[in-house]
Amino acid sequence: MVNARNELAGNMMPAAGLAVAEWAVSREPVAYEAALAAMTARAAAVAEGAAPELVWLLEHPPLYTAGTGAQPGDLIEGRFPLHVAGRGGQLTYHGPGQRVAYAMLDLKRRTPDVRRYVANLEEWLIRTLAAFGVRGERREDRVGVWVRRPDKGATHEDKIAAIGIRLRRWVSLHGVALNVAPDLAHFSGIVPCGVADPRFGVTSLADLGHPVTMAEVDTVMRREFEGLFGPTVNAVPADRTFALAGPTEADASGGRRR
Repeated sequence: MVNARNELAGNMMPAAGLAVAEWAVSREPVAYEAALAAMTARAAAVAEGAAPELVWLLEHPPLYTAGTGAQPGDLIEGRFPLHVAGRGGQLTYHGPGQRVAYAMLDLKRRTPDVRRYVANLEEWLIRTLAAFGVRGERREDRVGVWVRRPDKGATHEDKIAAIGIRLRRWVSLHGVALNVAPDLAHFSGIVPCGVADPRFGVTSLADLGHPVTMAEVDTVMRREFEGLFGPTVNAVPADRTFALAGPTEADASGGRRR
């Protein structure tokens, strides 16, 4: 099956005059409520032109989030707190060992096309995985990024990354979650993203035999993001329009990356 989103992927560079997007990485797990509040505030500031765009990389403590398409039967066992996210998609898990990247981008001043944006988020993940020797693929009938698992069966595939977004005034919220080395057993409490077919499971870089560090993943994610969305600079810790929930790498370095 030909996936139409393959043809949509490409650069979504900023329009002339748009401030360079900021990049931040939180070193400690961030509570979901704090992250959601901070992300919402920053997106509003971006829409008002009061703050630059931001890409925020973090980890959450173990929890489940429910998107707008979540079904009651998708929660099998309430092992962890469940949060209503407001993003698109269904139920998913976040926890240690998973790199979550929230992107607050002004699509009106890039390309105001939701399908193209989603295709580029997928492309960002696919290129990141390729750098570690993993072939990630799109599926027309399933969200996220998938890898084939012939070792499990001819038609078996596992999901390695999830995508869920929301737009407010053409500014994006939420983003992507890449499984680096999470506890995959934690996904068993839900039907991940509503996909119940036993041929389709969940995997990670570690599960596939690629034991990379989160810092290595972050470096590649930044490089591949910039190839699709343009340059970034380190977030300014003293930014008055937005306060990250918890210490970030920018706090430690105190500098900008160009």
